[in-house]
Amino acid sequence: MARRDEVTAPAGAPLGRGAAVLAFDVGGTDTKSALVDASGRVLGLRRTPTPLEAADPAASVVAGIARLAAAYRAEFPEVVPVTAGLSVPGLVDDDAGVGVFASNLGWRDAPIRDLAERALGLPTAFGHDVRAAGEAEHRLGAARGHDDVLVLAIGTGIAAAAIVGGRPLTAGGYAGELGHALSDPQGERCPCGAVGCLETIASAGAIARRYRTASGREVAGAREVLDAARAGDELAATIWGQAVEALAEQLARVVAILAPEVIVLGGGLAEAGPALFDPLAARLDRLLSFHRRPQLVKAALGDDAGVLGTALAARDLAGRIGSPEGSAP
Repeated sequence: MARRDEVTAPAGAPLGRGAAVLAFDVGGTDTKSALVDASGRVLGLRRTPTPLEAADPAASVVAGIARLAAAYRAEFPEVVPVTAGLSVPGLVDDDAGVGVFASNLGWRDAPIRDLAERALGLPTAFGHDVRAAGEAEHRLGAARGHDDVLVLAIGTGIAAAAIVGGRPLTAGGYAGELGHALSDPQGERCPCGAVGCLETIASAGAIARRYRTASGREVAGAREVLDAARAGDELAATIWGQAVEALAEQLARVVAILAPEVIVLGGGLAEAGPALFDPLAARLDRLLSFHRRPQLVKAALGDDAGVLGTALAARDLAGRIGSPEGSAP
């Protein structure tokens, strides 16, 4: 059954008044959705299974969000959305409205924005899920007040969103793939086809997998590897240290090129807290010379960042097309 509740953005950073919008943050397993009213309340927050049909995955996802939209309209008839927002994973061309490639969802060059606008009957802002989360952290969360920001989500994989001069860096959908930056030319082959990607060393999934392979012991995730390292397991400590080192090296390269004021770390690995942040900050400081030192901070919006960022994109679209705030007479 879908989880439902009402949320607001963090204290001191409300969504505020604006257009009423629908927001859909689609993942490979679940879709998070919400209706935002004109006062900025986030209503009926739901997590539902993402419907995927192999024959036409894009159409099945869009049909799923159309059903969710109908449910919101029935439940909150007094709130009339004027635009929608839709974010998805994979390679996304925000400007063209196309899902270029998503291995977990199974589409290539899918005209998702057009499909969504027809199904919802609303102008729809379309973009990448991690960029949406990054925009939420930039405008509402841990990086609020800064114009040059890197937001990094570290979980099963690694993805990033860069905000440069207050604007998201998209590069036709190709920007932000930090998880597929080369870290070890002699390393493992990544599912993307390349060898030695950062994801194969420093993601939460990679840390657990590398420990299982090297030790022959089963672990549920990276947290167990960290716990083992703290308990004196030298192999676990080595694998954790290699992950921190690889991550620091890639962040140093980003700092040299983009000079972010703030680097926000989110996803499951960020839950390690000081065990990740302290050695990462120390190693990054040693790698840098004259460069601006970024603040390393934990993401503030958690699992809600994607849907909040998607709602912000929908409100931005409403502002561009001059839509009124949505409420029933």
